[in-house]
Amino acid sequence: MQKLLEQTIDIARKAGDAIMAIYKTDYEQYEKSDSSPLTEADLAAHHIIIDGLKTFSDYPCLSEESGEADGIDWLQRKDWGTYWLIDPLDGTKEFINKNDEFTVNIALIENGKAILGVVYCPPLDRLYFAEKTSGAFRQDGTQKAVKISVADAPAAGETWKVVGSRRHGAEALEKFAEQLGDVETVSMGSSLKLCLVAEGAAHLYPRLALTCEWDTGAAQAVVEIAGGYVLTPDLKPLMYGQKDNLLNPFFIVCHSKSIEVLDVFREVACRK
Repeated sequence: MQKLLEQTIDIARKAGDAIMAIYKTDYEQYEKSDSSPLTEADLAAHHIIIDGLKTFSDYPCLSEESGEADGIDWLQRKDWGTYWLIDPLDGTKEFINKNDEFTVNIALIENGKAILGVVYCPPLDRLYFAEKTSGAFRQDGTQKAVKISVADAPAAGETWKVVGSRRHGAEALEKFAEQLGDVETVSMGSSLKLCLVAEGAAHLYPRLALTCEWDTGAAQAVVEIAGGYVLTPDLKPLMYGQKDNLLNPFFIVCHSKSIEVLDVFREVACRK
């Protein structure tokens, strides 16, 4: 697993280099069938990752940019026990707006669970990675990788640090924060939101808007291996490859299974 992780990190960095080369140019921008944006960088990273993984792994790949055109439909996917789940450029809108909050996400899924994850933010040269036998880490540039873990709960009277999406679910997040009490909120794009909880920079990330499985797989591995949880409203772990629809249910990324927090999350999620 350690060798597999190292190879995956190398591919994520190569994809990040390709993204940054395009980031500095007047790149082409398209619109997908669901009206979400697509750029040359998404496609370049997709091909680098898919081609790279095939050099050392026989596991099938599901990328946001694969699509049914590549023949990857539910009838095929439902029999996959282990596979790669990829978002070549998570946060395309952040990429277009040039705010540096976008990532390359590569996860290895086994029996519905993310067991290895690499999240690379190329403009910051920041890497989060984890696999279940060695732990979760953050590495900035050429500095030594540092092991990370989720934060302790705030003491009585202290502030909850809650991260939210820069673009989605602001009203629901506000309702969540109102019920929780003393809260400091931070807006962030892409899967970096989950990574803030994994490294202890935030306690919670309630997601009360739609996401797809490739948005969360890699960062969920980092969170869970760092000691945290990614839970759906029924308080079960977020799982992958269980249905034909690739949309995630609402979820909360949390430092612990705090009854206080989870009751608030469930109440707000059910209302929505």
